[in-house]
Amino acid sequence: MKRIVHKHPLAIRWFHWINFPVLFVMIWSGLLIYWAYDPYKIQIGDYVLVSFFPDGFYKALGVPRRLAEGMAWHFVFMWIFLLNGLFYVGYTFLSGEWRHLVPNRNSFREAIDVTLYDLGLRKTQPPFIKYNGAQKIAYSAILLMGVGSILTGYAIYKPTQFSWLTTLLGGYKAARMEHFILTLGYVIFFVIHIIQVIRAGWQNFQSMVTGFEIVNKHDPDRPIVDNPVDKLPDAPVEPIEPVVKPSLS
Repeated sequence: MKRIVHKHPLAIRWFHWINFPVLFVMIWSGLLIYWAYDPYKIQIGDYVLVSFFPDGFYKALGVPRRLAEGMAWHFVFMWIFLLNGLFYVGYTFLSGEWRHLVPNRNSFREAIDVTLYDLGLRKTQPPFIKYNGAQKIAYSAILLMGVGSILTGYAIYKPTQFSWLTTLLGGYKAARMEHFILTLGYVIFFVIHIIQVIRAGWQNFQSMVTGFEIVNKHDPDRPIVDNPVDKLPDAPVEPIEPVVKPSLS
C-alpha cells in the first residue's frame, strides 16, 4: 500500500525553479566580471597554494573574456534574483512555511545524525520528515547568504552612492572578496544539493515538480513521522484516478 504525501506548495516550487536558472546565470556572468581582475590566491610567502581561478580554468570551460557582457547579464538578473528572494521570504512568513525551515534547538543534533548516516557512519536512518535538521540549517544559511550577496553586490555596484554600505563591509576590496566567497558557497551548496537529490531518488525529485511524493506506507528504509501540517490525508495510489485534495489553509 502506498500513499501520497504533500511536500511542497506551488509557490515554493515556483520560487525554487525560478531561482535555479537565475543563480546559474548570476554565477556565470560573475565569472566573466571576475576574469577582468587578478585572481584571488591563497599563498604562503611567494608560494601559491590555490588560485581562484587560473586562466586554464576559463579556457577549459570556454568562457569568453568579455567584461561588458558579464556586467550586462549580471545587472539584469540581479533584479530577478532580488525580487524572487523577496517574494519567497514574504510567502514563507505569510503562509507559515517558515516554521518548517527555521532551525530549532534540535536541528544541530539532527544534522549530525543525518550527516553521519549519509557518510555511512550511522546505520539507523533518521526519521523522514519534511525538512531534516541539516536541510533547515542549509536552507536558512542560503537565505542569509542571499542577503549577504545583495548587500555586498550593491556595495561594489555603487560604491559611491552606497559609500556607507561599502565602508560598513570593510571597503570596496573587502566587499568584493566577501561577494566572491559567498559565490563559492553557492557552488558548494549546489554540488551537495545535486548529490543529495540523486541519492534521495526520483520520487523525491518529483515532489519538487508536482508537490507530491508517493511513498510506501510501511517502508523500513524510509520511516515517516506523522505530522498533519507536513502532508495531506493518505490516498490510495492504485488505481490512479484524479483525486481532489482538501486545502489545509
